[in-house]
Amino acid sequence: MKKPVHNPREVAEIVAIQALSFVASEPERLGLFLAETGVGPETLRNAAADPNFLLSVLDFVMRDDATVKAFAGSVELHPTNVAAARQVLGDALGDPSWERDVP
Repeated sequence: MKKPVHNPREVAEIVAIQALSFVASEPERLGLFLAETGVGPETLRNAAADPNFLLSVLDFVMRDDATVKAFAGSVELHPTNVAAARQVLGDALGDPSWERDVP
């Protein structure tokens, strides 16, 4: 049995890696993602070790409601948990470009 992960950044990175697997599971979606990021299929595995790349994966998934809902459903998460993972990872990396919506 695996030890549970309690570090928010580790959890966020796990969600991002799951998102990458989701993106890679559909050739059309993967092609669009690779074209937008400039990463080639041959370097995708190495890029996945970079937290900044993982942040771009979450950004890609979250930019479309249908995509984030499909991803969240595929990994049995609520879509807000995907947004929370993006925020945690962005905060950990000092990314000032993303802010929460405040009512």
